[in-house]
Amino acid sequence: MASKVQIHVGNVAVGGGAPVSVQSMTNTDSRDAEATLSQIRSLAAYGCEIVRVAIPDDEALSSLPAIIAGSPLPVVADVHFHARLAVGALTAGAASVRINPGNIGGRARVEDVIKAAREAGAPIRIGVNSGSLPKEVRPLAEKDRAGALVEAALEYVHMFEELGFADFKVSAKSSSARETIDANLALAARMDYPIHLGVTEAGTVRTGAVKSAVGIGALLAQGVGDTIRVSLTGDPVEEVRTGYDILKSLGLRRRGPNLISCPTCGRAEVDVEEIALEVEERLQEGGLNLEVAVMGCVVNGPGEARHADFGIACGKGEGLIFAQGRPIRKAAVAGLVDALFSEIEKKRRDRR
Repeated sequence: MASKVQIHVGNVAVGGGAPVSVQSMTNTDSRDAEATLSQIRSLAAYGCEIVRVAIPDDEALSSLPAIIAGSPLPVVADVHFHARLAVGALTAGAASVRINPGNIGGRARVEDVIKAAREAGAPIRIGVNSGSLPKEVRPLAEKDRAGALVEAALEYVHMFEELGFADFKVSAKSSSARETIDANLALAARMDYPIHLGVTEAGTVRTGAVKSAVGIGALLAQGVGDTIRVSLTGDPVEEVRTGYDILKSLGLRRRGPNLISCPTCGRAEVDVEEIALEVEERLQEGGLNLEVAVMGCVVNGPGEARHADFGIACGKGEGLIFAQGRPIRKAAVAGLVDALFSEIEKKRRDRR
């Protein structure tokens, strides 16, 4: 069910066997080029690979060339209602545009956007949302919301094909993880174009991360999806971090550290949460691309975490430091985290 067609958003390959890419969207006023660029640079530092920028009006469009020129990432212009803004964004050098079948207008307007995309050599994202469906499929949505998403998306897929334009990807998003899963499974079964995944309007960092992990993760686990955006209310950097966490949990990408820590129980004789949080923070600060385990007792010790690069198995007053299941040494709880990172640094020096 994985997409067979590959497109390129700037220098990022999407679909056709390329690694699943991580996207985000700026939440600055895109009329302010420098503020938007500052946020894009921050997103890039956390591994964002494609960034979307809202273009709601002509003033935002006038700022787009400066944003594109200064951005370290391919910039996708997000356009609703006004096809001329999508044409203007492509003319300005956007790596791609996103248009919404629910509000972009009729076929003539779509043809204008396709003509501009073809001339610019840039792909288009057909982005369907459950909250802004075309009026033709709204009756269907009353009884089958996922089916309505699919039909709205496929109507545009077929239109693009009729116009001889195949440089596009498709998204079908709902604020419901279940509807998102159902719609994208159906979409993947009926076309070969790249699919952009996301649970739209997922919520705040905590609840939105859960919804996104369920919706995006369930699809990726079945081979559906080529690029993702985790939609969160808050700092978009958290979208990128959560996106990579989802990919790491499925073994699809490995960027930055992966912490394994036990949930604790009555056997634990140390503050496992405190140790785990300190380890996680120091791994992030050091930019270490490692899998590290923090286990609260010998039951969940080196045996269960033998695949980890390094780990700690805690006991009464002390802990065992291990690497790939092999014991290295013991250390008192008070200096356990320092001892762990000392062993990590020693291993890093030996590899140089």
